[in-house]
This record gives sequence, structure tokens and C-alpha cells, in this order.
Amino acid sequence: MAKNSTFPIEGSCNCQNIRYRVEAKPLIVHCCHCRWCQRETGSAFALNAVIETTNITPLTTDPEIIHTASQSGRGQKIARCPKCRLAVWSHYSSAGPLLTFVRVGTLENPDVVGGPGIHIFTSTKQKWVVLDGKVPVVSEFYDMEEIWSKESLERWRVLLPEVEKYRASLVPVES
Repeated sequence: MAKNSTFPIEGSCNCQNIRYRVEAKPLIVHCCHCRWCQRETGSAFALNAVIETTNITPLTTDPEIIHTASQSGRGQKIARCPKCRLAVWSHYSSAGPLLTFVRVGTLENPDVVGGPGIHIFTSTKQKWVVLDGKVPVVSEFYDMEEIWSKESLERWRVLLPEVEKYRASLVPVES
């Protein structure tokens, strides 16, 4: 993971209509191989830097928020540029608007995040994707206590009371 000295860092959509700044190092970077991410990105996986929304500073126009279906049944909210339609980040139901999943490729220098901290949902990864095991690989999701750094866990614990309030406000999903 990148050192704090490399942050803040800016990012944008293709047309520069949406510009933002990431104020702190991400909590973790997910490389998600689920079929939903494959379909949303049109690629073999999505690379998302997970960070507190309070550490994202909009620099220009607000993105358009598109609610899409998800495997959980609660959907996700994808922030897209209203002009070029590029997705710059998402909010998933687990923490709603409190955590932002920034598309790493939209950062001006994506190398600063240091690559994925974990590969998730590898049970549905494309067969040609070969993972070398240098970072954790899990077939579905994981226990944050086992994977996240001490610093990230401390930041998460600060956010957790708000996340719990958010989760309590959700209407149960019918199966």
C-alpha cells in the first residue's frame, strides 16, 4: 500500500468534467472478480480503492448517481460522469454513502495505491486470470480483522458507529 506522503492525489473521468481528490491512503484496494463487477466493467475484474467518503473531495461537478442491481439484492450506487458516462466510484449497501469504492484507473497516478491488497470473489474469476498468491486470494469475501492493516482497522472503528446506524436504517431485502 502507498505511503501517506503520496496523498492527496487527484482523479477524474475521461472528459475531466468530474474531478476529485483522495485525501488519504485507501483503507484497502480490492480486486473483485465477481460476475457483477465483470459485467459492470466489461472486464475480468474491478479494481477499487476503498476509502471513507469524508476523504473524497469533489473538485468540479457532482457525478450522476446510478442505482444498479447487485448480488446482495440491495443494489449499488455508481457515480458516473453525466457527459462521458465513465464510472468514477461506487457505494455498496454494506456501508452505503459512508465508504467510497474509487475506481483505481480514474486516479491520475493509479500506481500510488500499490496494487490490490486482496483478490475477492475469485470463485468466479475468469479462468485465464492467474493469481500468484503474493496478496491474499479468497473465493468469496473475507474477515477485515484478518486482512486490513492496523491503521485501516483503526479508521474503520471510528466510522463503524455511523455504518451501524446506516445499516439499521435499511429495509430488509425480500428473498
